[in-house]
Amino acid sequence: MTQRATMKLAAALVAAALVAGCTVGPNYHKPATDVPVTYRNATPDESAAGSGPTFGELKWWDVFKDDQLQQLIRTALKSNYDVRIAATRVLQAQAQLGITRADQYPQVSGGAQINSTRYPKTPLSPPYQINAGQLTLSASWELDFWGKYRRATEAARANLLASEWNQRGVLNTVISNVATAYFNLRNLDYQLEISKQTLASRQDSLKLTQALEQGGSVSLVDVRQSEQLVYTASEEIPALEKQIAQTEDLISILLGENPTDVARGLKLTEQPHPPSVPAGLPSTLLDRRPDIQAAEQQLIAANAEIGVAKAAYFPDISLTGEGGFQSDALVRLFGGPAGLWSFGPQLAQPIFTAGKIRSNVRLTEAQEQQALLTYQQTIQSAFQDVSDALIGYRKNREFREQQELLTEATRGADELSKTRYRGGVASYLEVLTSETNYFGAQLTLAQARSDELTAYVLLYNALGGGWQQ
Repeated sequence: MTQRATMKLAAALVAAALVAGCTVGPNYHKPATDVPVTYRNATPDESAAGSGPTFGELKWWDVFKDDQLQQLIRTALKSNYDVRIAATRVLQAQAQLGITRADQYPQVSGGAQINSTRYPKTPLSPPYQINAGQLTLSASWELDFWGKYRRATEAARANLLASEWNQRGVLNTVISNVATAYFNLRNLDYQLEISKQTLASRQDSLKLTQALEQGGSVSLVDVRQSEQLVYTASEEIPALEKQIAQTEDLISILLGENPTDVARGLKLTEQPHPPSVPAGLPSTLLDRRPDIQAAEQQLIAANAEIGVAKAAYFPDISLTGEGGFQSDALVRLFGGPAGLWSFGPQLAQPIFTAGKIRSNVRLTEAQEQQALLTYQQTIQSAFQDVSDALIGYRKNREFREQQELLTEATRGADELSKTRYRGGVASYLEVLTSETNYFGAQLTLAQARSDELTAYVLLYNALGGGWQQ
């Protein structure tokens, strides 16, 4: 058979293989999901789909209006180690996709070799030297007749998309953590401010009581009770200062920095947040939550791996070829007689594997079922997160409103008790009780404001907001 006829036969075999090739294994179909019509615990205003974007669709800088908080979040998105690690995982998945996809194509390599051999003089011949050169180009191609490499590429592509969605999930988490830590910091600042103001007021009151005691107007018991008020306020200050420093350290680490001071913006009482937010339709959550999208891509990858495993039942078909030049003289290396080539198809069929292939198929099928259950579980957990966050934000707001009323009532009682004490109709014990109640109510109100803002952050995160940059 001539060289041209052989090449035509090879081309015909390749074309036939490409036309007749198939892809074994199941094609992916999006599983049916039980999506509620509305979120549990959502009010009609929160469930209504208005003309504007829902809460989860807002950019994070439209949700958190504090300029200093926005600057902290920008720094974290740039320098946080979890964000940077997630970015490297995406790069790894991209590289893995390139490695896997390359198996679908022919592999070509070239080589060159030059040998020079000198033989010594013998009784029958003089010394002589042989110079030989060889230049070759070889190619091999395992035909993807059964779709093994196409399924592997499908799985690698799905893993890449999963890593990208996981990266977005990391962005959401970092934004949520920075905002939560910042609001907690402003809460501690506010409590520290209350404690210092209360301490200063009580110190003045103690001085007055001491003066009255020296004048015989009040007893020593009143002085001791006044001292209790001073010490109660003063003991809060070092504890709050410790928590402030530790929270600053936490924020610094979230920013990818060594522990340092953290700049402040708006006060806790100045942080804007609406009384209710449009949660939107539950069906949109499936497209927006990074963890749901990542779980589905992992399901797609597991489904494709079944095809890879089933392809092992069928024979491997490969084509190999080599061509080049070889001569014992470099000047004749590219001459006609120096040409060489070889071509041949190969087929390898597994005959006995002791059930290894069958077990591998069962393994991939079980892994696909696990991925499916994980996907469904992730969806249910997402709906729970939103439901919990909706009721949490609303009830924290209601608690804060009631705490404001309680704080105002304790303030009035505190002022009245002091007036009664100065008028001589009440003991200092009444002042001690009302002062303690008012101070505790102020601190509880500060915490209630912080809890409401934290619930605001959690709701935004639960709705899949934050990764839209």
